[in-house]
Amino acid sequence: MTAPRYRAILFDLLTGLLDSWSLWERVAGDAEQGRRWRLAYLAKTYAQNSYRPYETLVRDAADETGLPATLADRLAASYGEIEPWPEVKEVLAALRESCRLAVVTNCSEALGRIAAARVGIAFDAVVTAERAGHYKPHARPYRLALDELGVAAAEALFVAGSAYDLFGANAVGLPIFWHDRIGMAAPDDAPAPLAHYDNLRPLVSMVLG
Repeated sequence: MTAPRYRAILFDLLTGLLDSWSLWERVAGDAEQGRRWRLAYLAKTYAQNSYRPYETLVRDAADETGLPATLADRLAASYGEIEPWPEVKEVLAALRESCRLAVVTNCSEALGRIAAARVGIAFDAVVTAERAGHYKPHARPYRLALDELGVAAAEALFVAGSAYDLFGANAVGLPIFWHDRIGMAAPDDAPAPLAHYDNLRPLVSMVLG
């Protein structure tokens, strides 16, 4: 068997592996409002840097977009309903034979563990923003995952779910596969990923050859 190109694969969790966008839309009661709420939350989170309670940022984003702040509690209570994208289990099962797997997520510790369990695959490390003390794209969450896996950045691949991860992963030397499931526009100054797809299936051949 040919050796994999990378010793470890690190994943964004809530977009890279899970369809959390549909959950936000259901809780908001409308797809457009749910997307606006989620995008407002993302802007707050990636501007936050040091950790501030995830649930607080979700609540502030709801208020900012004209939604009831109580929806943040309803969203948190629904985390056990998040579903992985259809190909996730098949792809991760193939990668797990040869690589260590981890998630790096902008989430609280409690909700991050619930969400990671929804993937249905055991991870070698689950790093949340709360445990790292910083939100992505700060370097700390990515580096903590690398330290826990015992690999250097050049030996790992980061699977981004959001354009914001292009900045953070690139800054610590991680090559990037962008799983752009929702069609998020990247800022003009965003570093280019090694690969850019709307699904995860090409990841297997990219890693395993």
